[in-house]
Amino acid sequence: MPIFSFLAYPEKSMKDQLIKELSNMEYCEVKPSENRDVLILLTDTPDEQTNKNLIDTIKALGSLQSLSMTFGHTDS
Repeated sequence: MPIFSFLAYPEKSMKDQLIKELSNMEYCEVKPSENRDVLILLTDTPDEQTNKNLIDTIKALGSLQSLSMTFGHTDS
């Protein structure tokens, strides 16, 4: 059960769009910053392949500028 946290930076003026897109994805929980254009993204997937697919999908979002992992844990 891979669990990761990220800082997700939206493209300019796309914070609300990124929140909406990430919130609609399975295995994602989003916490927006109140004073910055950055989001805290938590992911909790059932397996490594699902995690990889989710990250690839997130990275392909047009509203996402960059994604930085801050924590990761996998059961090995």
